[in-house]
Amino acid sequence: MALPRTGPVRSEPARIAILEATAALFAEVGYDHLTIEGIAARAGVGKQTIYRWWGSKGPLVAECLLEGRLLPGRLALPDTGDVRADMAAWLTTVFRVMEAEQRLVLSLIAAAAEHPEVGAGLRDSLTGSASISGRLDAAIGTTANLQPGALTGELAEALIGAVVLRALSREPAGPADAERLLDAVLGAPTG
Repeated sequence: MALPRTGPVRSEPARIAILEATAALFAEVGYDHLTIEGIAARAGVGKQTIYRWWGSKGPLVAECLLEGRLLPGRLALPDTGDVRADMAAWLTTVFRVMEAEQRLVLSLIAAAAEHPEVGAGLRDSLTGSASISGRLDAAIGTTANLQPGALTGELAEALIGAVVLRALSREPAGPADAERLLDAVLGAPTG
């Protein structure tokens, strides 16, 4: 999902080359050593092209993440038919990624705070119908707080808010933290 842009029209082949270069370099050197200079060289574009479309590496990395180019498949919400187990597995994975890629997560939060379109894109990606709130909608009636009329969008936001707060505090997740968070937001499992 490309974020909306204003200003000069972008060349789609250049945009794709930049995103692919960013993802490849991220995989090779990690977020801390990722540079606009390196991305420009790998993509075969000038640094000014990147800076014209993305003000810094944070929004560029956010767009890569939103388009599924970073951490491919690692942040996907599983769908085994058991929404609670799927959410617990997803949260556990998210916590692990946050610990391994702490600078990336903090950069995404900073990019979202600085660029409203990045924040909107991340929010839609995480709480949209194809993600958490959509899965909660499908599970209505299966969990204490998922009764007809449940505010699944708000429940999804509560889960994401707790994840963001943990990232900001840099507090490592314990082995049962995902389950405790789900109990707090969705209610304790029944039966």
